[in-house]
Amino acid sequence: MKFRFSRKTLGIPYAVFLLFFVIIPMLVILFYAFTTTETDASGAEHFSFALSNFGKFFSDPTKLSTIVYSLVIALVTTVICLLIAYPVAYILAMSKLKKKFVILMLFVLPMWINFVLRVNALREIFNLLSLSPAFEWLQSANYFKTIFGMVFDFLPFMILPLYTTIMKIDKSLYEASSDLGGNALTTFTRVTLPLSMPGIMSGVTMVFLPSMTNYVVSDMLGNAKVTIIGKFIYDYFCNDWHMGSMVALILLIVVFLSTLLTGGFGSEENVRGANL
Repeated sequence: MKFRFSRKTLGIPYAVFLLFFVIIPMLVILFYAFTTTETDASGAEHFSFALSNFGKFFSDPTKLSTIVYSLVIALVTTVICLLIAYPVAYILAMSKLKKKFVILMLFVLPMWINFVLRVNALREIFNLLSLSPAFEWLQSANYFKTIFGMVFDFLPFMILPLYTTIMKIDKSLYEASSDLGGNALTTFTRVTLPLSMPGIMSGVTMVFLPSMTNYVVSDMLGNAKVTIIGKFIYDYFCNDWHMGSMVALILLIVVFLSTLLTGGFGSEENVRGANL
């Protein structure tokens, strides 16, 4: 007896997962973000609709500056990762080495180690270096160590999509550029770079968004003196779910706008050059 499943039937597990792990948690966040808890004379707690959570957050200069710091740290981390990852991905994709996959794996291997262990190991390295007079400045360079740790952790997420995208570019386009008199620089700017934009956008999204919320790196490497928006969410949810949900909602809006600006919701481009 053969069983035939329609697309709707196969989509049921995904719909159930979406309902319980995306929609319901989002509704809970929305509920707490727009409510406050009030206690009556009998000691019973009641929820009431309120916008005071947003007023408290946006009226505090410290919290606003934290959002700015988070954006700046994420932006700097993303730019550094892109500047390092693009040449690496380009050289590996263009090289004729038979074992270049092994070299690529060397960049991916750190991801197989527990995240906290990697950050802790990096912190110990910084502590050892700071004992030397030449690197004594590391003791107070909290922002430098935070950004360094972010780059160290998220660099593979920038290299992999870039490498995959550049590898998919039709090699005949390079030959056509050479036949038309294009030099190496012209070929890169007119062929490679435009066709690798999907990989760039994917890498930027995978690095920029987590960098805004990864408070573990800022706490461990920044000596708990570098506060990003992810830290606010953690602290608030320990004491006040209403403020925590409000900050999480603000972060969700920032993530949505960032994804929109980087083209994350756009249609997939043809990296083989068929649309050129």
